[in-house]
Parts: sequence; structure tokens; C-alpha cells
Amino acid sequence: MQRTVVRSTDRFERKREAILDAATALLNQRGVKGLTLADAAAAVDLSTTSVTYYFKRKDDLAAACMLRGIEAMQRMLDQALAEPTPEGRLRSLLNLYLERVRAAVVGAAPPLPVLADLRALNPPALGFVFEAFMKLFRRLRQLFEAPELEWLTRGRRTARTHMLLEQLFWGAAWLPKYDAEDYPRIGERMHAILAGGLASEGAVWAPRSIPLAELQPRDVHEMGRETFLLAATKLINVRGYRGASVDKISAALNVTKGSFYHHIEAKDDLVVACFERTFEVMRRVQRLALELPGDQWMKLSSAAATLAEYQLSDSGPLLRTSALAALPEPIRKQMVQQLDRVSDRFAAMISGGIAEGSLRPVDPAIAAQMLNATLNAGAELRFWVPGVKQKAAPAVFVRPLLMGLFAR
Repeated sequence: MQRTVVRSTDRFERKREAILDAATALLNQRGVKGLTLADAAAAVDLSTTSVTYYFKRKDDLAAACMLRGIEAMQRMLDQALAEPTPEGRLRSLLNLYLERVRAAVVGAAPPLPVLADLRALNPPALGFVFEAFMKLFRRLRQLFEAPELEWLTRGRRTARTHMLLEQLFWGAAWLPKYDAEDYPRIGERMHAILAGGLASEGAVWAPRSIPLAELQPRDVHEMGRETFLLAATKLINVRGYRGASVDKISAALNVTKGSFYHHIEAKDDLVVACFERTFEVMRRVQRLALELPGDQWMKLSSAAATLAEYQLSDSGPLLRTSALAALPEPIRKQMVQQLDRVSDRFAAMISGGIAEGSLRPVDPAIAAQMLNATLNAGAELRFWVPGVKQKAAPAVFVRPLLMGLFAR
């Protein structure tokens, strides 16, 4: 009798794990909005009714996928934090994480879920997952607990933790460009950038100010559209694609629902328009930075500092890339291509700086992706560090990547 119960329990767990494996892959492709119980069931040759035996609602399934991923990251983090130094912990965490991603790519482990779409969950699932995520975040912050880092305030440790976690999550966007066998090498290059920064030895943190007024539209029609897209961007960043309804966007602007359709024909078009606004702001900052006098270190640090300030300004924030998961695949690819062009320009600036000696010899393509991840995460800086001032954002959040995560 006991053997029968054990066999039944094993069979239940195997089926549950198979459902979670399939659902995680779907979640990563389509986001919470695109995940359905029927598709998850079809992926493992079960009926939808059979899946509801394990997960009653779609949000239950999505939450279980995310919680399993968070637990996997907790195990990696526990192992990494056993290292005696912050730099050793960082290296261990990057190696463990990239090895786990490599195993998933070659089919030796289930995929890790993309957690960027967490806010698209509904209560009570949202509460459970968010609580687990915050536990992970607080654990990761312990990476900075060391006598040599006592000068770091709690706010600055929190900002660095947020930036570091974003580097891991952002990898889902650019790691597929590389062969899985290259992941250990990529881990070493990421470590070199995070630990040593991009600036050459002796460089001074003194970015030039690019007036944010130069990033604003001047045409009356464009100003109206800008106001609309900014309101939509703020709601999507906070509530996710699903939570940013037409009614809520209209209410935020105190306009009728009909005004929404005056600016945008459909909700997918809205996300595209918000992304295009984001990319145009980033490209404009890059162009203005390239016109500044000085070396590439000055130009790169000025561009990064300006965008960090923009995120906390009245004109910000920019749209978080988590919204990509909600878009249909063809449109998503178009947006990723535009994002890659922004990264490629940063990579060109970094390559120029390496050639002239103002930047350290790092991998320009990887460094550009890591800079993009940092700038993107700046949209949530006030959530993690309440009260941080707009002018302080560059030093609190961008400087640690450009000068080194453990640099004073």
C-alpha cells in the first residue's frame, strides 16, 4: 500500500514538473497575457481538464513557474554567498547562473522563467510571487556585506543589487546570440565589467550635463502625443501590459476613452508607440553626447548620466523592456531590432574608447548590453531607493557599472 502511494506521488510530481517545464517556455515566449492552460496542456499531451487538476487557474500556473525559478536562483545565491569576498561571490553567482542557462539551452535542465512580467499576475498570486522575489532580492543584497564595503549606505547597496539582478534578467534578451559553449567565457567578461567597470585607470567621474529640454518635442501635436504616451508608459511600467487598461490611461489623463483611439488604434500599437518613444529618446541622447568635446569616456558617461536623470525627471520614465513579452512575436522582433541598434551605438562608443585608451579593454558588445540593462532598470530606481533625487541618479545607479561595482 505504501509503495503504491509513493509511486502515485512520484507520478503526480513528474506530471506537475512536465507541465511547469512546458508552461515556463510558453511564459517566456508570450508573457502572462499569452499563457493559457489549453496551450500548456497541449504541450504535454494532456487535456485542459487534466491540467486544472494541478493548477486551477492560469495565474496559478504562471505563479508556480515563477516561484520555481526564484527557488532555483535562491539555491545558486546560497552557494555563491558562501564565498568569503564580494568579488568571489559575484564571480560564483555569474558562473552558476550562466551554467544554469547553458543547461537549459542544451536541454539538460528546464528553462528559467523570465520574471520581468511578474506584475501582470493578479492577486493573490501576485502577492505570493512578489514576496518570494523580495526575499531573493534581500538575500542578493548580502553580496555587499563585507568590512571593505562598510562605506556603502543601505540605499547604495540596494541600488547596486537592483542593477546586478537586472544584468541576470537582461541576459535572456542577448544571450541567444551566442553559442551555449561560450557562456563560461561570457560569465568571465561580465565579471570583468562589473568588478572593474569600463573607465580606464585614473579616470574621473565628471559627466557633462545634456539639457533634458533638448529631448522634448516642440511641435504642439507632438507635445500632446508625448503627454499621452508618457501616461501610458508610467502605467505599463507599474501595472504591466494587462494592468494598463484603456480606461486607466484615459483616467490618468482625465480624458475620454475616445481620445485614446484618436492617438492609438489598438493596445498593441500603444506599446509599440511607447517603445518607439523610448528608443528615440535614447538615440537623441547618444547623438548629443557624441557631439560633446572630449574623449569617448566623457561621451559615454555623459550619455548614461543623462538617461539616468531622464528616468527620474518629469519627462520620464522610459518604457521597461518587460513590456516586450506582451507583444505578438513579429512586432516583438522589430522592437528588439531597434533596441539592438541602440546597443550597437553604445558598443561603437566603447570600441572607440578602448582604441584611444579612455576605456578599459572589455568586450564592447557585452558591455553595451549591460549598459542598456542598467539604463532600463533606472525606471524603477525610486521604487527600490525611495527619495533618491533626479540629480543623484547617475552617481547612485550608473556610476557603479561604469567605474566598478565595488568602487568607492
